[in-house]
Amino acid sequence: MPNPIARYAPAVDAAMSAVGAARRALDIDLLDPRVELFADQFGVDVSVIDDDMRRRFLEATGPTAFEVTQAIYVDDYWPRVVVASGEVLGGGRWVADEVAEPTELWPLIEDFMREIARLDTLDPVLTELIRLRGARQHECRLCKSRRSVAALDAGADEEVFEAVDAYADSDLPAATKAALALTDTMIWTPYAVPRRVATDALEHLAPEQVVEVVLDVARNAANKIAVALGADAAAVTDGVELFTTDTDGNLTVYEGDPR
Repeated sequence: MPNPIARYAPAVDAAMSAVGAARRALDIDLLDPRVELFADQFGVDVSVIDDDMRRRFLEATGPTAFEVTQAIYVDDYWPRVVVASGEVLGGGRWVADEVAEPTELWPLIEDFMREIARLDTLDPVLTELIRLRGARQHECRLCKSRRSVAALDAGADEEVFEAVDAYADSDLPAATKAALALTDTMIWTPYAVPRRVATDALEHLAPEQVVEVVLDVARNAANKIAVALGADAAAVTDGVELFTTDTDGNLTVYEGDPR
């Protein structure tokens, strides 16, 4: 039986495999203690990476810092996708990524993120709440300063967005709470999915929606790269920026309200 990603999001599965193969082809040394400490904190709680840890990481990696951080992101999140989707929906068969010729990793990660953005089994409000939950857990300043036009057009407002902080005690729908609980599990305890989280996800979400939640969290977690490198400053100092995502998965950010 194919794995859940291949079953319900085959284009994403292909993009994910391409990233995995490219990552395996990279000759990157993560054993320097400064890099190892940075990578460990990236996985546990990226928001805790401070200027001193970042400085030592940059000293160790020099001009390859961005590429190394991309590799750390892949090493961090690809196993989370496998475990979380498998715990809820059953593991299925995962084919080991072939080792590709060395190539630039970032364009493949961008392709992976675009393919996820094209998934449409979740409504725009839930998609935005998943994004905001991750943004606030990772303390991504840029991500927290943006709002989805599609979510606003679907009826969401700041009261709904603020509810994401204490969603379990909110009036949000049961399906939304189940999706956000799975989001938190992906972020904080991906290798120990609580039975209640899995059963609630299966009760309130279709299998393809579970897959989309897991993949949305992985896509949004690319913000950890910017947070880790201290490159996540918001573009606005007052209010929020609005953005849209087109049918090809491309993001457009607006200075004003495009509606």
